[in-house]
Amino acid sequence: MKRNKSSAKENYLDQIPAFSEKYSWRQEDDGMVTILMENTGIFNRIFQKLLKKPKVSYIHLDEMGSFILPLVDGKRNIYDISVLVKERFGEQAEPLYERLVKFMQVMEANGFVVMEN
Repeated sequence: MKRNKSSAKENYLDQIPAFSEKYSWRQEDDGMVTILMENTGIFNRIFQKLLKKPKVSYIHLDEMGSFILPLVDGKRNIYDISVLVKERFGEQAEPLYERLVKFMQVMEANGFVVMEN
């Protein structure tokens, strides 16, 4: 029987996340990660002048997000990252897969992460 690609289920844990080249991030001395999002485009420029909006927005990640983001290197899949998160946080990471998948989905939806197969 022939399998249709659209009907075959892909395991999200096999996806390989990579941080988007559109954004940058930095890790502070305390290990916490901040994503830097430059507000570009005509509307952002108008808001920056009229409403004193910042040119760069800073998104501060929590402890677990700060641990995960440096692991998003375009080489490790989500399952590999989950193993490292489990080693670091133990029971504190539970429910591990649900939390990690949701984190990746939010990062992808905001354009910070792109998924590769």
